[in-house]
Amino acid sequence: MYIEFIGEQPVYISMGIKVVCSIFLGGFIGYDREQKMKSAGIKTNMLICLGAATYTSLSVLTMSEHMGTVADPNRMAAQIVSGIGFLGAGAIIQGRGNVVGMTTAATVWVVAAIGMTVGFGYPVIASLITISLFAVLRLINPVYRMLESEKAKQNFYIEVLSNGRIRGHVKEILYSRVEDIEIVSEEVLDAVSDERLLTLNVQLHPRWVAPIKREIKTLIRVNKVEFHQRDRDIL
Repeated sequence: MYIEFIGEQPVYISMGIKVVCSIFLGGFIGYDREQKMKSAGIKTNMLICLGAATYTSLSVLTMSEHMGTVADPNRMAAQIVSGIGFLGAGAIIQGRGNVVGMTTAATVWVVAAIGMTVGFGYPVIASLITISLFAVLRLINPVYRMLESEKAKQNFYIEVLSNGRIRGHVKEILYSRVEDIEIVSEEVLDAVSDERLLTLNVQLHPRWVAPIKREIKTLIRVNKVEFHQRDRDIL
């Protein structure tokens, strides 16, 4: 089987390279998502990337063993895309007029494409796609924040009800769009269930309120998120 920059290799060697590469690339993206407490973490992204690479490799292998017959590896690719569509739909949650999980669903879709690229024998190209995906997930929000006008920003305080400590994860979400964050309090409401109420003061553009609220809601232990506008001189 063909491997980019290496050439034709025995089946077991090429499959071993593809398996290791797909697990690593899927895990790399999964680690970033798990650090942000998203539903699709390391194991999910590893399995998606590995599965896509495996099915694609088997499709290519089958075609090479039946030369002269009508065989199209793109059929397998189409089935993979359809299957990933169901997984992506499962990651999207809709309720109370809000839709959350779109970024997770899109990430899963791209991770499957990375696995397919590895399966076709192009691990270097797959690595470049992985780096591009990581850059989009990490850098787009800070770039938006740099371009925003200071005059358009308003003061808000945020209340987050959760089971367990989630202060670090909430701050990480906010820091991608907000520079000044003040933690007002973190009150334990129920010692048995470890229910907590975290209150923060922030200054941000109003258009970020809905996206931030949706993203905080996707954290596993968060039960409720509320934004309240404050006078500009309070923060």
